[in-house]
Amino acid sequence: MSLIHELEALQSDRGYLEKDDLRDLAARLSVPQYRLQELVSFYPHFRTTPPAAIEVAVCRDMSCHLAAADGLAGRLKAALADRDDVEVEEASCLGCCERAPGVRINGVPVRASNVDALAQVIREGGPKRELRPHRAWKTDPHGEADSAYEGIRMALAQADPDEVSLQLIADLEKSGLRGMGGAGFPTGLKWKLVRAEKATPKYVVCNADESEPGTFKDRVILEDLPYLVIEGMMLAGLVVGASRGIVYLRHEYATARAALLEEIERARDIGWLGDDILGSGFDFDVDVFISPGGYILGEETALLEALEDRRGEPRNKPPFPGQKGLYGQPTLMNNVETFAHAAAIAGEGADWWMGHGVNDCAGLKFVAVSGHVEKPGVYEIPMGTTVADLIEIAGGVSGGRALKAFAPGGASSLFLPPDRIDTPMDFAALDAAGSMMGSGALVVVAEGTPLLPLAANIVRFFRNESCGKCVPCRDGTQKATALLERAQATGEAIDMDVIDKLNLLLTETSICGLGYVALNPLLSVAEHWPEEVPGAGTGGAS
Repeated sequence: MSLIHELEALQSDRGYLEKDDLRDLAARLSVPQYRLQELVSFYPHFRTTPPAAIEVAVCRDMSCHLAAADGLAGRLKAALADRDDVEVEEASCLGCCERAPGVRINGVPVRASNVDALAQVIREGGPKRELRPHRAWKTDPHGEADSAYEGIRMALAQADPDEVSLQLIADLEKSGLRGMGGAGFPTGLKWKLVRAEKATPKYVVCNADESEPGTFKDRVILEDLPYLVIEGMMLAGLVVGASRGIVYLRHEYATARAALLEEIERARDIGWLGDDILGSGFDFDVDVFISPGGYILGEETALLEALEDRRGEPRNKPPFPGQKGLYGQPTLMNNVETFAHAAAIAGEGADWWMGHGVNDCAGLKFVAVSGHVEKPGVYEIPMGTTVADLIEIAGGVSGGRALKAFAPGGASSLFLPPDRIDTPMDFAALDAAGSMMGSGALVVVAEGTPLLPLAANIVRFFRNESCGKCVPCRDGTQKATALLERAQATGEAIDMDVIDKLNLLLTETSICGLGYVALNPLLSVAEHWPEEVPGAGTGGAS
């Protein structure tokens, strides 16, 4: 068992990591104590003080900011001042943006519209875990777990494994499927590159650590379609020559974790995972690794560092994970949605998948919609559906208000004005419009919403989540946050020349993508709504 798993088990048993227990653990595992301390001090999920009986986490980030979450934690503390068994803390995005403002009580999401309602839930003993109704998805043509694994069954039934693998790559390339976690790298090409690597063993890793504000689609896919994700990983293992898969899952996703573990056990019981699957000679099994927390762990090399029991700090690239990934071996990494689509394409064919697109686009897309809409949630749409149509599908802008702005790809994407609402949800179209598909999270902002505080909220998120490894990111995000906070407090103009220089520094010298996107919100607000950014009309980013 890994050090991180041992620490997780110890904390789960006691509630926190006590010094004597850490000393005993180090002796039992024959590792120096500093190895444990460097992990405990880095990962936010680990704590070294006893928790309260009732722990309340209140999200402070993008979608929840739009739902008036600012100050909510403080008001809730005041309402529960008579309770010494309650601990209320602000937290980074909790992955439940559809019920903003996001609040978790002892890890369970709760729906409550105001402080009094939240306090009442706590006084009544906490919330009960809700079971979200299972939905049918076009990406899953079978509609149920019992008829799953059709794509891998057909692949294993073929006599020539090499021919099957090459055909799967050809189907993925024909489909145009791209990575749905943010980078958008062509899936077929990635599988081909890892297959071509000669070193063994190889690994397949599913990145299920979505932690960007506004992004929660992978959580829903895992809750409803865990078998499709597992099948996608099996197909990847067959193609690249790997026999072990790992799902790296954020620790807040308890319901997704339960669904995933249940399906893994079911698949093992009926012979879909394990050794010599269907008598084909193909071995493949899947483990689940629970993240000890931190947005930076969504970056692929930081994730690998965590899997190797180190602090989750991004690696310099090249080499890329496909060449030297987990334990220095070739590693194929895709996110949850990508594996689900790959399984659907293997089972139904590239033409079937491509035929779902509209507006000259191909395929299907899961999108998390939050912010100022009547029906926030996850929607499966034809690729190419316009932003206007997607907002309509989500019930329109809440309260019948006019649209002021939208971010089509989560917190890391640039805000766009209403005159670009007819842009298709498609990689190329959003790039041409001045933003990006990003993490597949449409965040809608209604007229009447001040945009500078929203931009500051997002820049602050990236400041808080910087791992601190590279100085440009660590200090650059702090400098930008300080400028924004001073402007908000005093009305003082922001020196946009300084912001431009900071952005250049971050994009040119940061080790990972966090630094590339950290100032996107501010830059786009200054470009499209300069009247809301003091100093934007005097030069620089304006």
